[in-house]
Amino acid sequence: MAKESELNRDALPFVAPCRKLSPWAPLRWVRRGIGDLMEAPQQSMAYGLAVALMIGIVCLLAWFRGSQWFMFSMLGGFVFLAPLTCIGLYAISAQLERGQAPLMTRSMRAAFNRHFGNEMIFALALLVIFLVWARAAVMVSVFFPTDGNATLGDWIAYLGFGSAIGAVFAAVTFSASAFSLPMIMHRDVDSITAIVTSVNAVLRNKGAMIVWLTTVVVSLLIGVATAFVGLIVIVPVIGYAAWHGYLETIDAEAFPRHEAGITSVPRNGTPIQAEEPGENSVQD
Repeated sequence: MAKESELNRDALPFVAPCRKLSPWAPLRWVRRGIGDLMEAPQQSMAYGLAVALMIGIVCLLAWFRGSQWFMFSMLGGFVFLAPLTCIGLYAISAQLERGQAPLMTRSMRAAFNRHFGNEMIFALALLVIFLVWARAAVMVSVFFPTDGNATLGDWIAYLGFGSAIGAVFAAVTFSASAFSLPMIMHRDVDSITAIVTSVNAVLRNKGAMIVWLTTVVVSLLIGVATAFVGLIVIVPVIGYAAWHGYLETIDAEAFPRHEAGITSVPRNGTPIQAEEPGENSVQD
């Protein structure tokens, strides 16, 4: 049997198939994410604190050095750039599944060393979209009345126009990032395959993705409303939930494992079950 490193990559599928999910599947992912938080509380809190500080500092700088509208666009962007901040959390979940001690050093090495190339290509694509989005948010404010006597109709038109533009960028970014980074960490795939797989899965599970997106947005808003303190817990739970969501949604068996690292070996225990009528079980 040929080694995975000797596989003909031209023969690999262009996109990994996805499973059909019930609309409420994301609630199950959140429950499993909370379970991972309880299993690795110190690592989770440390990671959540670092992300909360980063988001808080960037937003405060945007508020005091830029403008309030730019800060709001930054907050919106963080909702969809969240997968980039959760790479290390995927590694923690993967270690727990394999019965390994969830070490932060191993998580950082897996997140930012072994898969660094593909992650940076993905990050660059998201960064370009985000910068265009932020510029569009600033340009929309040009059309906002500046005479100090804006009417309710002016506000409705302004917010409606801005929301429509933001929704387009948000839909593209969310579709591309929902499952791509977990797939890059889980299997030896390139960024394009991971992104196309993610977009395909989102389009085929619109109901579940709406529930998932709503859960992420509401959770992050709660975290921001608590002066970023709530993000210390919320960010790890979302990261872990995203990992479990990927495992339950994407069938990546056709792609080779990484030759080294956490995901180079199968998970311990029984496969994750979908627990909903009509949903398939997930194999590693």
